[in-house]
Amino acid sequence: MKLYHFPLSGHAHRAALFLSLAGVDHEIVPVDLAAGAHKQPEFLALNAFGEVPVLDDNGIIIADSLAILVYVARKVGPSHWLPVDPVAEAEVQRWLAVAAGKIAYGACAARLVTVFAAPFRPEEVIERAHATLAVIERVLADRRWIAGTTQPTIADVALYSYIERAPEGNVDLSGYPRVLAWLRQIEQLPGFIPFARTPAGLEA
Repeated sequence: MKLYHFPLSGHAHRAALFLSLAGVDHEIVPVDLAAGAHKQPEFLALNAFGEVPVLDDNGIIIADSLAILVYVARKVGPSHWLPVDPVAEAEVQRWLAVAAGKIAYGACAARLVTVFAAPFRPEEVIERAHATLAVIERVLADRRWIAGTTQPTIADVALYSYIERAPEGNVDLSGYPRVLAWLRQIEQLPGFIPFARTPAGLEA
């Protein structure tokens, strides 16, 4: 497998993280976003939206980080990463939706402001990030992993990157002890790889 990747992208990190956690052999193919490599015809042929990550599995192209998590989880076969029990799988899918929505337009967007000068209103996206984190903090009161499973799932992987680096977007995590414990728990998993850090926001 080849993973087209940019190190400061949380979307790319979640895909690379899961490939590593799942023990899947893969090659990282850097995409120079600053140079506009993602807008060149050869990359647009892989993903017409011009976004990383993209997975190339021997000619099967999967574009979108969450789609990559689902694809790889199914590819490695039945496992705790994507349960086949309908209730558990629905709970995983619920949190994938949170990653694609509330995290993307909260913690992710706040980080985009400070790291990439994205034109979001900081106070709005930071408030949205805290609202989402408050819910996650409550949910983690009676479960170890976000989907309520006994082992981690791709839902944990999907949420990790942008929550862990939320301080780069001026989102303070100190008021969320359960979230912090959950982050540290993920970091102890075999195959864990960290997300690149930048001196931005509260990390400056």
